Amino acid sequence: MKTTLKSKTKKVEISTEGPFTIIGEKINPTGRKKLAAALQEGNLDYVRDLAKKQIEAGADVLDVNVGMAGTDDVDYLPGIVKMLVEEFDIPLCLDSPNPKALAAALPLVQGRALVNSVNGEEKSLEAVLPIVKEFGVPVIGLAIGDGGISNDPQKRLAAAGKIIERAGKLGIPIEDIIIDPLVMTVGADSNAGLVTLTTIELVCKEFGVNINLGASNVSFGLPERDVINQAFLALAIGAGATCAITDPMKYSLTIKATDLLRGRDSYGAKYLKFYRAHAPEKTA
Repeated sequence: MKTTLKSKTKKVEISTEGPFTIIGEKINPTGRKKLAAALQEGNLDYVRDLAKKQIEAGADVLDVNVGMAGTDDVDYLPGIVKMLVEEFDIPLCLDSPNPKALAAALPLVQGRALVNSVNGEEKSLEAVLPIVKEFGVPVIGLAIGDGGISNDPQKRLAAAGKIIERAGKLGIPIEDIIIDPLVMTVGADSNAGLVTLTTIELVCKEFGVNINLGASNVSFGLPERDVINQAFLALAIGAGATCAITDPMKYSLTIKATDLLRGRDSYGAKYLKFYRAHAPEKTA
């Protein structure tokens, strides 16, 4: 199954049969005080720099999240999207639960953006899915039901099914629904990773759709987070995940190595090309 995103001239296909798609996570002020300050000051240079570095590091898509306490996405999201579209030729993932912000920003996208996100709660379905239908764009569906986040993979599967069903009733094709099985920290629950991996397998078997991860959540609060994140990404990709909102500066090579090992990179061409472009210079 393929989910197609577009920028001005480029097309990215998130595919259950193709290589893994990297969605750069850095344009998100959560936990990033410098970015939050820059956004509040209207300093687009810092945002521009984050976009450039992520693209150079291998991001296929850029996630754009400007949500901050005490601010309104409608005031920030359209301006950031406008700047990114004008200066970079890469598909965007508009990361906001605010339908007004999405409606204001989507017309500025010269291509086909991904919306992040909707969930299985009635309030979210009723607010976000009509916007997705109006603009003809794909959406990430979080596997959250009316009872909130469950630790039962079957309940997460049911939430995913509800999102797909409701989207279908509006005429949104199943290939435009990407399910996020939810990644919780193993520091708080040692079974959290297993629950996510099981959910991925269940959703793949039942619906065959693309699967997205907020991958870095898994290691929160633990030492050597990069090691945990790399191991989890490899396991999740093996289970059926097809894209992730993650840090391309840290994990692009790991992801390309995983594609290579899964037979998704003929003769290692993509792995070798990336390595040669980013290999650190060796000192004598």
